Amino acid sequence: MRDGQLEQVGGNWRLRFRRVLPHAPEKVWRAITEPEHLEAWFPTTIEGERTSGAALRFAHRTRDLPVMEGEMIACEPNSLLEFNWGEDTLRIELAPHESGTEITLIDAIAELGKAARDGAGWHVCLDQLTYHLDGAEPPWTQPDHWREVIDSYVEGFGPEAATIGPPDELGEEYLEANG
Repeated sequence: MRDGQLEQVGGNWRLRFRRVLPHAPEKVWRAITEPEHLEAWFPTTIEGERTSGAALRFAHRTRDLPVMEGEMIACEPNSLLEFNWGEDTLRIELAPHESGTEITLIDAIAELGKAARDGAGWHVCLDQLTYHLDGAEPPWTQPDHWREVIDSYVEGFGPEAATIGPPDELGEEYLEANG
C-alpha cells in the first residue's frame, strides 16, 4: 500500500511521492495553489503571495495547533511550488505526462523519527487530492485512511523512522494497538 519513498541525501532525509494524475497540469496547479482546492487535501492553509521570497503563514483547519511560518522558495506556474513549511521544506513538481500530469511531492523532513508518520500523512493527502481532482468524495475519513496506511510506512521505513508518534487525534488508539 505504501507508495512513498524515504531517501537520504547527504545528511538529510526526505520523503518522495510520485503519481500520475489524469488531469491537465493547469488543473493540478490550481488544486495545489488555490485556497478553495487546498482545503480539500492540504493539511493547513497557505497564506501569502505565490512569489519567491514571500513570507507564508500556515494554520491548521481542524486541529488546535500553533500557526507555522514559512517562506516561498520557488513558484513557477504549472510546474513547481517549493516552500518552507515549519521545519520542513516541501517541493511539488508538476510535469506533463501522456496520461495527464506527473506530480512529485518531496518533503525534506527535519527528523528521521517522523518519516513513517508524515509519509502516511502525505499518502493520505495525495489520495484526497486525487479524489478532489476527480470531483468525488473519498470513501473514508482522513484519520481512518491514515490508520490503514501507517503500518506499511513503519514496516517499509523501519523502526528508527517511527520514533515520533502519530497526530494526537490518532495517537491513543494507534499506540494502544501497536505500542
